[in-house]
Amino acid sequence: MSERDADDRSRAATEPASGGERTSRPASSRSASTTTWTPQSCSSCSADLISPLVCAACRTPLVAEPAPGPFEVFGFERTFELDGRTLMKRLLQLSKALHPDFYAGADPQVRSLAERSTAELNAAHKILANDYRRADYLVRALGGPTSEADRQMPQAFLMEVLEWNEALEELRAGEGAADGPEQLASQLREARDEAMDALRGHLVPLPAAGAAVLADARRDLNAVRYVDRALEQLSEIRLGRASSRR
Repeated sequence: MSERDADDRSRAATEPASGGERTSRPASSRSASTTTWTPQSCSSCSADLISPLVCAACRTPLVAEPAPGPFEVFGFERTFELDGRTLMKRLLQLSKALHPDFYAGADPQVRSLAERSTAELNAAHKILANDYRRADYLVRALGGPTSEADRQMPQAFLMEVLEWNEALEELRAGEGAADGPEQLASQLREARDEAMDALRGHLVPLPAAGAAVLADARRDLNAVRYVDRALEQLSEIRLGRASSRR
């Protein structure tokens, strides 16, 4: 059974999500970049750069060509294991350097570049801060199958999918025990943790480009996406039940 079959059975919704200028695209439409960024020095103040978007020392916005991927935007090596506190610290550092108040009196072209760089920074953070999006980016960047090309899930996961789909249908119909939503949510969260552990085993250390293990990683990602969608549906069911009791 593929993820498409599982989605149909559970009625899952479609997936949410000049010379100095460069074109930025939202994270949802950007394909995984295969480029890497080599740290350099700022041409204005000679400080070491931590991002290709801006010098954090003198706040000079930079033209990044070719467009960097999310890891490169933050000046990080590509890795699945990413410390959230380190990511947030770098986000605040770069956001401060690109703050619009600093460029209020700057040339319009510089202001525009800083605004686009801020948008690109936020889009990159959206990918890196989420374990599913981060892993999905890495699998694509390494030449693994996309979610569109391979919708299969691990075989061991499929029997549970059938049971969860039935449980969701019962809950939608107002059937089942009063604590049914809580029990199902607990099962789904546990399944997500297990799928992420399996995924971590495929991506740590990061495999070579085109490695066969990337297909296994994609199947685990499909399982995680199924669980995330099921949890979203369960949340809607809970809200509906709460509203009906008012």
